Amino acid sequence: MSALHWGPVCCADYPASWSGQRCLVFAGGLVAMVVLLQIGRWYERNRGLLVLRTKRSANAIELPRNKIIAALAVLGVLVFSKYFYMASMSSYLTFYLMEKFSLSIRTSQLYLFIFLAAVAVGTIAGGPIGDRIGRKRVIWASILGVAPFTLLLPHANLFWTGILIVIIGLILASAFSAIVVYAQELVPGKTGMIAGLFFGFAFGMGGVGAAALGHLADTTSISYVYSVCAWLPLLGIVAALLPDTEKRELARRP
Repeated sequence: MSALHWGPVCCADYPASWSGQRCLVFAGGLVAMVVLLQIGRWYERNRGLLVLRTKRSANAIELPRNKIIAALAVLGVLVFSKYFYMASMSSYLTFYLMEKFSLSIRTSQLYLFIFLAAVAVGTIAGGPIGDRIGRKRVIWASILGVAPFTLLLPHANLFWTGILIVIIGLILASAFSAIVVYAQELVPGKTGMIAGLFFGFAFGMGGVGAAALGHLADTTSISYVYSVCAWLPLLGIVAALLPDTEKRELARRP
């Protein structure tokens, strides 16, 4: 679990126990540095094998250029839907809970931590699940499948709100790894470019979403923001337009 997900817990008691929280943040950063160093060394040792696999995959899927562009556009819509909703949760969930349920800052931050922890678990789980059942199915289920829960959230009491934010975090977060790998299959041999494009677009949408939703909250209310954002996952229906790359790859195998 990254420092991002520990942030709400670290800030919940600030500044009462700042010394302990500072040590926790520094320890998390140190662990992250060690992990990234090991990943870099692993990549250096296996770079030749990875290049060979990339060359082999270049002949795995062949689609017309216009279909590839259309599929990437559909993935962009899905990323927009996911990260606008994620911005509403990560940036404004604490204010929503304080306004609707009169929670303290500390308690609302703990709810945010629970949501972000569910996001971390969902992100990790999305990759293996996509390998098992197919990335298109994961994308479809993750974006569109979370819609019933997001539509229920603005009408739930505090108990069910806690349950719903866990379900939403788990399901919604599982899509991104599947989206990135699916896009890399559409454009084989351009792994770095596609990864950078989608990560950049995702973080950009998150930033734009936080600003846009903040303005909407200022002109209306936090509750209204969640009522509007609840409909965003319904954009997941456009996943039906994605070509089935797994079937094409299997058809090409001898």
